[in-house]
Amino acid sequence: MSDVTIVYCRPCGYEKRAKDAAAALRRHLALESHLVPGKGGVFQVKLGDRIVASRSKGHFPGTDEIVAAVTAARH
Repeated sequence: MSDVTIVYCRPCGYEKRAKDAAAALRRHLALESHLVPGKGGVFQVKLGDRIVASRSKGHFPGTDEIVAAVTAARH
C-alpha cells in the first residue's frame, strides 16, 4: 500500500487543513497520513510519489474531495 503524504505551507496557516484531511482519510479509509510542513503556499496530497489533490489557483480541495481522490488513485 502506498503511503499518503500531505505537504502543507506552515507559514500560510494550512496546518489545520492538513490535519483535517488526515483525520478524514483515517476516518473514511483507515489510512494514516504523513504531514510534512513546507512553504511557498504548497498544499498537496500525495499517494506514493503521485499528487492526487492540491491547491491550485486559490481552490483548496475539501476533505470529501481529498478522500475521493485518494480512493480513485488506489484503484
